[in-house]
Amino acid sequence: MVSAADRTKDAARTSVWLGSKASRRVRRAEAPEGAPVLDRDRITAEAVRLLDAEGAVKFSMRRLAAELGVTAMSLYWYVDNKDDLLELALDAVFAEIELPDMGDESADWRDQLRTVVVGYRAIFVRHSWASALIGRYLNIGPHSMAFSRTAQRILARTGLPAHGQMGGLAAVFQFVYGFGTIEGTFVQRCADAGRTQDEFFAEAMGALASQPEYRAQFADASELMAARGGETVQDMRQRDFDFALTLLIAGIEALSTP
Repeated sequence: MVSAADRTKDAARTSVWLGSKASRRVRRAEAPEGAPVLDRDRITAEAVRLLDAEGAVKFSMRRLAAELGVTAMSLYWYVDNKDDLLELALDAVFAEIELPDMGDESADWRDQLRTVVVGYRAIFVRHSWASALIGRYLNIGPHSMAFSRTAQRILARTGLPAHGQMGGLAAVFQFVYGFGTIEGTFVQRCADAGRTQDEFFAEAMGALASQPEYRAQFADASELMAARGGETVQDMRQRDFDFALTLLIAGIEALSTP
């Protein structure tokens, strides 16, 4: 088992995908009769479920082992440590993103971009723990790499000059990352508070509007809020997201060569 100290010494190179216990073995031969049969896919799926339910702060190998009905030490036959499992879980959620057929030469890059953008946003809403892990690991698992490669190929089809394509990727996907992270955090906060998104929003706005120091600012923003439209928090958020993405696509079109 690799210690946390060892990983810290070589953090820029350490990954579950670079060596470690990379094979997906099944402990059929060594497992006692009647004991749960484990493999890396099952352990990873349970880790994702547990992270969704309790978050990354409460996640532990002991807690995961209890959910699987095994001892904590048995998990180390498949992974070196908790970081490995978190990295595996992060890559697993990238599998949820629908990737367009890049072999379809007739497809419009705008539609392809919207497809991957919608999926990328969704993983941060469904799995609010994921956003904090993106910069923590190398993100070189198979699903993450398939997503990255597809995004690069889409930007290459836009007509942006080569020197601007990485900037185009940053503009789009860092926007989506930020938007999805805030959205996912808000959704989780509402769930933790036992409130719907609309109830939480109304209570928060009411509390702020009652304070004199904020009242004038809210009055100035009332016209913008009315123009924004939307009957619910989700409606308002979706309108903002769609318009922002339209702005980004228009910017890419403006800078693209024919």
